[in-house]
Amino acid sequence: MTILTADAREQMIEQQVRAWDVLDARVLQIFRLVPREHFVPEQQRFRAYADAEVPLPHAQHMLRPSVAGRLLQALELTGSEHVLEIGTGTGFITACLRTMAAKVRSLEIFPELAELARRNLSAANLRDVDVVAADAMQFDTGKRYGAIAVTASLPVYDERFQKQLEIGGRLFVVVGDAPVMEARLIRRTGEETWSSESLFETVIDPLVNARRLPEFRF
Repeated sequence: MTILTADAREQMIEQQVRAWDVLDARVLQIFRLVPREHFVPEQQRFRAYADAEVPLPHAQHMLRPSVAGRLLQALELTGSEHVLEIGTGTGFITACLRTMAAKVRSLEIFPELAELARRNLSAANLRDVDVVAADAMQFDTGKRYGAIAVTASLPVYDERFQKQLEIGGRLFVVVGDAPVMEARLIRRTGEETWSSESLFETVIDPLVNARRLPEFRF
């Protein structure tokens, strides 16, 4: 790692991630350990440590580092969880989740991105990561998870993901339409009970094929 890259990474952590109320020391250390630039498409490497979304194929984007940090902090991973991620992208958040948890299964609707993520994760020597090319709105993993991260927004909240949590499990999800969306943390408190906590407002790409409210027409 060059000094320039190290400085840019530390500046990202201190001025973007920590400044956006990501104070969990373990999360901040993950951003030091997982080289974000290795997960950014080569032509976009100059954006790797900017507080901006990075454009990806199929009109998708990598989350801003500050939003990724809030996501990781909210899930409160202990290292023992099996995690489900919805929306792999290039695999950066997947790598962060795996570094903080025991196993990760990640669903990516675009096969091109799924294959790119597999290559990136393999190059990072990460094991116990399963990237599946699948539509999360149609795919049932048949399992329950200690944590679930949805890296795209749901215009209308859908309970399918919270039902895949173990009791005590946590779900990070962003709900709503631009210009204002709400990040939420959902906890499964019992077999048929959940709690919901509002975290912050943001705007991110909608999940492909997610349910939307019918458009009003005159």
